[in-house]
Amino acid sequence: CSSLPYRSRLRQEDSPPRIVEHPSDLIVSKGEPATLNCKAEGRPAPTVEWYKDGERVETDRDNPRSHRMLLPSGSLFFLRIVHGRRSKPDDGSYVCVARNYLGEAVSHNASLEVASKYSFPPLLQVIGACGDH
Repeated sequence: CSSLPYRSRLRQEDSPPRIVEHPSDLIVSKGEPATLNCKAEGRPAPTVEWYKDGERVETDRDNPRSHRMLLPSGSLFFLRIVHGRRSKPDDGSYVCVARNYLGEAVSHNASLEVASKYSFPPLLQVIGACGDH
């Protein structure tokens, strides 16, 4: 009986995960690096996984050759954005999920869009022309 209060005291200090920094929508050029932020708190410290369009995202923790890295903070870092026929494209809708034994927390959706070379306004050309004077 004497160990029961000690055990319940430990449990009271533990807390379920909660997302304290949600990812934001991104528009990134193909081949460029990008980061989808996610930060979760909880006790014990939650593990974070990312899902794209409902499927778990493979990171460097699953495959050391992956171009996606799960950072210690829980953010997802892309060494370069992939958008091609040969490999699965990176564009889509992402969520991060934080879990510990008390439950899970799911972030807001964040869309990652790959910019085409035609999606930028002509303003960029005008700035270049002004810089020539």
